[in-house]
Amino acid sequence: MRIMNSLLNERNWWSYIHEDLQELLKQASLLVDKVGSWDEKFHDYAFIVFPAAKAYEGFLKTLFHDLGFITDEDFLGKRFRVGKALNPSLDLHLREKEGVYDRLVDFCQGKTLPDKLWETWSRGRNLLFHWFPNERNVITYDEARDRVNEILETMDFAFKECKINR
Repeated sequence: MRIMNSLLNERNWWSYIHEDLQELLKQASLLVDKVGSWDEKFHDYAFIVFPAAKAYEGFLKTLFHDLGFITDEDFLGKRFRVGKALNPSLDLHLREKEGVYDRLVDFCQGKTLPDKLWETWSRGRNLLFHWFPNERNVITYDEARDRVNEILETMDFAFKECKINR
């Protein structure tokens, strides 16, 4: 099964994202399309999601920067962490200083988009690429394909809701 609307360059945010992020999404699309037809079976298909998750991180950083939620230094530097900034459970003193979640809630006049961004981040990045004893963090091919689609759909939703003109 191909990635939903796999003509990535027709998505409304395609020209908004950097070329390296476009390449990552093309790679994820190719992996979804090709790996599902292989005879070889894998214990964990998280590797399919990785390029899309990396592109999602770049998309979010670009979005947060363009909305004025992070500085040029945050955007260009190596210290800003999307997962920390977007986490709705971050301690209040850190949310005020480093957080983006509450700013998104104010900007969007509600939690729908910020919660969707966080949920997609958690499912497509945080929970997927960390290992913890006694936890099964492996995913099937179908789950990997669904996570890539979730990332793309969330990017669609964010671009629409934030009314980015670029």
